[in-house]
Amino acid sequence: MRKACLVALLLLGAAPAWAAEEPSGCDKFKWPIERERAALTAPDRAKLASGNELAALPASGITLALVAPADAKLPSPPERAPKEGTFAGFASFKTAPKAGLYTVSLSAGGWIDVVQDGHFVRPKAFSGATDCDGIRKTMKYELSASPFVLQVSGTRENSVSIAILPTE
Repeated sequence: MRKACLVALLLLGAAPAWAAEEPSGCDKFKWPIERERAALTAPDRAKLASGNELAALPASGITLALVAPADAKLPSPPERAPKEGTFAGFASFKTAPKAGLYTVSLSAGGWIDVVQDGHFVRPKAFSGATDCDGIRKTMKYELSASPFVLQVSGTRENSVSIAILPTE
């Protein structure tokens, strides 16, 4: 009986962690997302296949076609291993317009890796919310004016919209 009570108490103590839900709604992001959301939903988004290289950052968002992780041939193994049944892909950028802080936003859930000068760039900030049409997560990265690769993995969809914008 004591053992059962102890197990029940331990489970109850862990319940808040299991029950924790992500914020819901566009107003739950940590910073304004209107510009990123507009870029992610713009009708003129460039459509890219995984592995494409761009000379510069597009002014609007892009839609990146994704494939099974084994077929994605990501230049660097993702920092978080993708789950079975998810999709992955990457795009290379010859240069950022200038060194600075950029937001990288996704239309759907997934893992983002930014690789520059052979190293993973760590995000300076992260924000995400469910139930916000057009945007699921946004992260801020300090980029130098040199080539970089953006890798996306772990998405449940075979394409994702991406916006890479300088912060204001």
